Amino acid sequence: MRHGASLAKTLRRRVPYAGAMLFDRRDMIAGLLAVLGGSSMPGSASMLRPAPDSRLPLPPAAVAPQAAGPPGVPLWDQAMAALERHAGTLLADRLAIADFTAGSARPRFHLVDREAGSVTALHVTHGSGSDPGHTGLLHRFSNQPGSNATSAGAFVTRNPYHGRHGLSQRLEGLDPTNNLALDRAIVVHAAWYAEADVLAQTGKLGRSQGCFAFAQADLARVMDFLGEGRLIYSGRSVG
Repeated sequence: MRHGASLAKTLRRRVPYAGAMLFDRRDMIAGLLAVLGGSSMPGSASMLRPAPDSRLPLPPAAVAPQAAGPPGVPLWDQAMAALERHAGTLLADRLAIADFTAGSARPRFHLVDREAGSVTALHVTHGSGSDPGHTGLLHRFSNQPGSNATSAGAFVTRNPYHGRHGLSQRLEGLDPTNNLALDRAIVVHAAWYAEADVLAQTGKLGRSQGCFAFAQADLARVMDFLGEGRLIYSGRSVG
């Protein structure tokens, strides 16, 4: 503390002392700073003032991008919109997407397990009213009774039953484009014209009356995978 004492003596010599006049502490601090060439000491006014906040502002919280669909699965955004639109009706862990952009020669019925991250593609027919010339391509959708056409939109799988096509599963249409599915008896079933030998001989599958028809070996797989209460989204990416 000798350095501090010598500074005080220096200040007393520079600042006159008058009788009962008290020495102003702020003058003393200013004098100390002057002697030290402007450097600050603990307890000085500059140390008592809060230092300016030099922290950089934090960047806004990163927003996670929406998860992309599984590779190779078309119409994913449309199917996700359907799940959201019918959230109170559909289970969301598994779904199927029927991509009628592709011809019937290609596996276009995609079974998607969202929890496992797996995708299986199978062959499926379209309706004769959607392809009058039997080109193997779907040309139009229809919801009209008697049209024999495939309908677009979101279907929910309902109860299995045995009918004229054997084991089948009812479908309920949830959108204005397919809401007559129950009245039209649009269902999931197996058919001879969806078998692999038909595809091998003709280069395309046969046509249904608007139903989702599969090879017999694939029917159980579809029904077991979807069960009741799950989405089949039917559509195409053009026109």
